[in-house]
Amino acid sequence: MERFQFEKLTNWKKSKGRKPLIIRGARQVGKTWLMKQFGEREYSATAYINFESSKTLRNLFVDDFDISRIITAIQIETGVQVNPENTLIIFDEIQDCEGAITSLKYFFENAPQYHILAAGSLLGVALHQHTSFPVGKIDFLDLYPLSFGEFLLALNKKQLYELLLSHDWSLITSFKTKFVELLRQYYYIGGMPEAVFSFANENDFKKVRDIQTRILSAYEQDFSKHAPHEIVPRIRMIWQSVPSQLAKENRKFIYGALKRGARAKDFEMAMAWLIDSGLIYKVNRATKPALPLIAYMDISAFKIYLVDVGLLGAMGNIDIKTLIDGNTIFREFKGAMTEQYVLQQIKSCKDLSVYYWSNEKSTAEIDFIVQHGENVIPIEVKAEENLQAKSLKSFQQQYKPSISIRTSMSDYRIDDWLTNLPLYAVENYWR
Repeated sequence: MERFQFEKLTNWKKSKGRKPLIIRGARQVGKTWLMKQFGEREYSATAYINFESSKTLRNLFVDDFDISRIITAIQIETGVQVNPENTLIIFDEIQDCEGAITSLKYFFENAPQYHILAAGSLLGVALHQHTSFPVGKIDFLDLYPLSFGEFLLALNKKQLYELLLSHDWSLITSFKTKFVELLRQYYYIGGMPEAVFSFANENDFKKVRDIQTRILSAYEQDFSKHAPHEIVPRIRMIWQSVPSQLAKENRKFIYGALKRGARAKDFEMAMAWLIDSGLIYKVNRATKPALPLIAYMDISAFKIYLVDVGLLGAMGNIDIKTLIDGNTIFREFKGAMTEQYVLQQIKSCKDLSVYYWSNEKSTAEIDFIVQHGENVIPIEVKAEENLQAKSLKSFQQQYKPSISIRTSMSDYRIDDWLTNLPLYAVENYWR
């Protein structure tokens, strides 16, 4: 299975000012696999430590941060002779070991010759619990579920993926039927590595859904195991409400939909926990499409999406026949899944600031606006080929952005101020 972040790891290894690197991402998006594969391909040996399961080393950093002592302990625990030049050291579930994150500062300052990767599924949660953090001494790499491009490669569709990269739109359009079929499969399967790997090898949608259900169950178990006891019920309420919140015509998150009289301040910690664990994306409204977008963020208005489109379908119990045939009962939720898909592709490509826009009267709304270099790009999302873009046209007339995108199942073309981008090519636009 190919992950596009592998190239960034290779560049990290070669960089002169290399720092310890932390890979961030939700549980089961493939962090451990990626680190181990990188070690196997690029190094002579890998010293792998999982602090969640290694009780012996959990107290390794309590007394001091002496590097020679730490290396000796790693060698004893793993049985691997650590050579600074050709050994990769992996600290997995780093948040489960007190002082492990802080130790990265001392590796950087006192022993930069060592190659260290670290990861933690709940790292974001840990960093908001007063964990000492070595600012400026480490680098980060974010890992998300497989993008549509990675999905194509996993299904042995390399030629189709390379065709998308070519931007030969005439030839791409000739294979539209294949792209659309694979896109609808991706809506169902999503990008969780275990689900994709299963489908690539067995072509069984039922087994995919079993895996997705198991992942969702594991996430809910994490709530009870890792979150503060007093906010667990509220975490579950937010988490379980995501499909219904997105199924509304106006997808803005409404606290009152959780329970009568619910207020934002009652759910702030629960919402933050889900965001920090990487399980949901929060997309705030921007009151004005100007740079920087964060300066115009409306903190009271936002939408939330799940980490993965396949998991969203599993939570909504959408079966494969409904998804592919386009049942009319499913129409509104299909729009939500399409928005989820588009956001997921944008997030997987670059560290872009993503918001949505609506006017004060909420009579016009743009699904996403993205800060990309010196541009603020509006993106209108259409699930099928309905090409009415009244909100986008109104936005264009008012703010005159240099680039405007409408993405749908329609073919690529540029109409004056508007770029029509096929949904299956969304990811490649940003690469």
